[in-house]
Amino acid sequence: MPDLSGIVKAYDIRGVVGEQLDAGLVRDFGAAFALLIKPEAPAVVIGHDMRDSSPRLSAAFAEGVTSQGLDVVSIGLASTDQLYFASGSLNMPGAMFTASHNPAKYNGIKLCRAGASPVGQDTGLAEIRDTVEQGVPEFEGQRGTVTERDVLADYAAYLRNLVDLSGSRPLKIVVDAGNGMGGHTVPTVFAGLPIEVVPMYFELDGSFPNHEANPLDPKNIVDLQAKVREVGADAGIAFDGDADRCFIVDERGEPVSPSAITALVAVRELAKDPGGTIIHNLITSKGVPEIVAEHGGKPVRTRVGHSFIKAEMARTGAIFGGEHSAHYYFRDFWRADTGMLAAMHVLAALGEQSGPLSDLTSAYSRYAASGEINSTVDDQVAKMMAVKDSFGTRSGVEIDELDGLTVQLPGGAWFNLRPSNTEPLLRLNVEAANTEAVRGLVDEVLAIIRS
Repeated sequence: MPDLSGIVKAYDIRGVVGEQLDAGLVRDFGAAFALLIKPEAPAVVIGHDMRDSSPRLSAAFAEGVTSQGLDVVSIGLASTDQLYFASGSLNMPGAMFTASHNPAKYNGIKLCRAGASPVGQDTGLAEIRDTVEQGVPEFEGQRGTVTERDVLADYAAYLRNLVDLSGSRPLKIVVDAGNGMGGHTVPTVFAGLPIEVVPMYFELDGSFPNHEANPLDPKNIVDLQAKVREVGADAGIAFDGDADRCFIVDERGEPVSPSAITALVAVRELAKDPGGTIIHNLITSKGVPEIVAEHGGKPVRTRVGHSFIKAEMARTGAIFGGEHSAHYYFRDFWRADTGMLAAMHVLAALGEQSGPLSDLTSAYSRYAASGEINSTVDDQVAKMMAVKDSFGTRSGVEIDELDGLTVQLPGGAWFNLRPSNTEPLLRLNVEAANTEAVRGLVDEVLAIIRS
């Protein structure tokens, strides 16, 4: 019996094509997914990104689904949030073939139930893995059919209905698609709007010839920053490979923190739905819950990870949720994450006033932060305990362990230390009143971790 634990992750299936993933195995995953959702739905919608292996693997998955008697609606090239739109609007379970920002040799499958409800380890992925490992039973009935459907225009229209940019002042925006799916969706979404798009790396190329399609790594937005300054743009937007995350830089080419974007979008959503609940993970700036509360909203803190965010949104009826990783979730988008919709909110806010983006976002950026700092360690638990022991005896310190170790210090500074689930790493995030205080706290914690 094969062991698939190395590629069936917490939220998706992901591995190296030709070594860990091939068409035969993906066909079995398709059949197993069909068995899982057969009682709920007669058809599955499938989309894929621009990687060389994606059309072949998505076709193999479709073969598996139809082998169990279910139909397939293929939407072809798509961003991940475009697949979520299809799942929500068509009320079908979905499968998206992408490895997001991972290198070209990887591919993967993100699965959801009808209405873009996520499928993770606890909600079906473990069952799918077990079915494939034990051998998918043959289906003796009639095979399903495959039909093709283009939903790009409908996706764009839906987003434009949620955020009206038609009355914006003229804006010049640089967009770095990183040779990923933003190059597929941006031209249609922004067509006809008073927004001049200066495109960078819009050519769909799964080999990522210009830079890794991960905008959270500072080296991958250097080209965007330079272009914004060169052309005098009002803002810059970088998308990751499957375009479900977006990262913003202002007119100076300076990065805008995802926490500031979370707060800005939260305020706009609260204006439409006063008193609503806003979800934020525990790595976002403490400015987020402060601003949400000041605007009459109810901030709710969660663990890191989209399964926790989406579950908490469903439980609380939240209108919006944001993560430090630049994932943004909207109730009006089936609680799914969409970088495009978040970017449109930022542009709408910018277009409604005459000042630059740096002035607009400064109101949502209250504290200094370190960003995520990774340390390779031999024993995650021992190092976590050493940090807890060091800070836990100090007067006025508060510690919680909702997700890793969160330490609140007198005076407002705090840090979170979390173990990676997949690597021998500890991830440190620090926030304080100013960069000097951040630097001092980072040095203090790292001295313990790396000793």
